Amino acid sequence: MKNSIFRDIVYTITRQIPKGKVVTYGQVARLAGSPNAARAVGMIMKTNPDAPKTPCHRVVAANGNLTGYSGGNGVSTKKDMLVSEGVHFKGDIVDLSVSQWKQKVVIL
Repeated sequence: MKNSIFRDIVYTITRQIPKGKVVTYGQVARLAGSPNAARAVGMIMKTNPDAPKTPCHRVVAANGNLTGYSGGNGVSTKKDMLVSEGVHFKGDIVDLSVSQWKQKVVIL
């Protein structure tokens, strides 16, 4: 899959994540058709030109850790945004059992 097509699919998926829910980088990679591309998803999120329309702050590590965020004060801003949207945490880790989005994604 060409990089630009993969990037566009990743952004389309990310735009569908509802407030109060998160997905993992690996989950986005699988939904985009490249299950081994979690790191590529991270790089795509890092260069998101369309925040907040493309809510990259709703993408987290597989264990619920908040990894990199380039907006505001970094990860602390990411956590504040997620908390304000209703995402559940256990300490500084997203409680994926409550807040992970499990819906199917529609790519148009």
